[in-house]
Amino acid sequence: MTDSQRVLVYGASGHTGKFVVDELRRRGLQPIVAGRSLSRLAQFTDPERRAASINDGPGLRALLNDVAVVINCAGPFLDTALPLAKAAVETGTHYLDVTAEQPAVQQLYRELDAAARSAKTVVMPAMAFYGGLADLLLTAVLGPEKSADEVEIAIGLDRWWPTEGTRVTGARNTATRLVIRDGALVPISDPAATGEWDFPEPIGAQSTVELPFSEVVTINRHLAVGTLRSWLNTAPLDDLHDPETQAPHGRSAQRFAVEVTVGSGTQIRRGTATGRDIYASTAPILVEATARLLDGRYRGSGALAPGEAFAAADFLQSIPDADFEAAWG
Repeated sequence: MTDSQRVLVYGASGHTGKFVVDELRRRGLQPIVAGRSLSRLAQFTDPERRAASINDGPGLRALLNDVAVVINCAGPFLDTALPLAKAAVETGTHYLDVTAEQPAVQQLYRELDAAARSAKTVVMPAMAFYGGLADLLLTAVLGPEKSADEVEIAIGLDRWWPTEGTRVTGARNTATRLVIRDGALVPISDPAATGEWDFPEPIGAQSTVELPFSEVVTINRHLAVGTLRSWLNTAPLDDLHDPETQAPHGRSAQRFAVEVTVGSGTQIRRGTATGRDIYASTAPILVEATARLLDGRYRGSGALAPGEAFAAADFLQSIPDADFEAAWG
């Protein structure tokens, strides 16, 4: 591991990347902004700027040679995650990304775990709203327990202004989504199940569809779950599928709720997180993880899930975002 405390944001010029750069500065860290071309980084005047193609292995290693943590905000992660994470392991750099793509997470777990453990680095995909937040919530609900028979995750959005990156990633990610049944990752049923969920206000009661994201793979990485269902309310999918829906500019007014339940019947434990703007809220989650990687508040090395590496309850309570609130019991 490098002795540097330097943090590099790859994909800094994108919508989420800009939030991450701003949050790093707010936390007293001066990020290096990076991407696939210097021209897209011209909007940044004071940080150091670096560029390397995602297909240029030596260039990526040079990009990260003196960096402690790299945050990958450049999707689709099916294309960018493995090359950049591999370069990170080779240079002794911790790696974080924001992927919602299950196959990208599986690929990093499969191909880089042993190398990252040998290098004493952390490779952590899906440290974001999709993936990491639900993983941390479930880990906090379970406390010292490492298993659960039945888990449900429900994500509610009052609407969705998708970024260009979200649309491109959706077109790129055509793999069959996975759920957990009988303790194993299996393909989701076709057609997907539907249901109802009563979210906290202002979202309220919503129709839902089973639509798992990367949290299923991260949870399966470190917790023994018998059955896991992951739901999304259907209303924001209309926004996502409508080509006329505008991309967001700055922090949007979107409200979200993420709920995790463990058990069934009258024996249900619940964790809930609420906030504003799924893209903007990803930044403080990522930067809190970065701060903990820099100061040693993490467990283990290798390709890790968020709840595996961090003390989940303490992490959620430490996210520095006035619009974010999490509770469980």
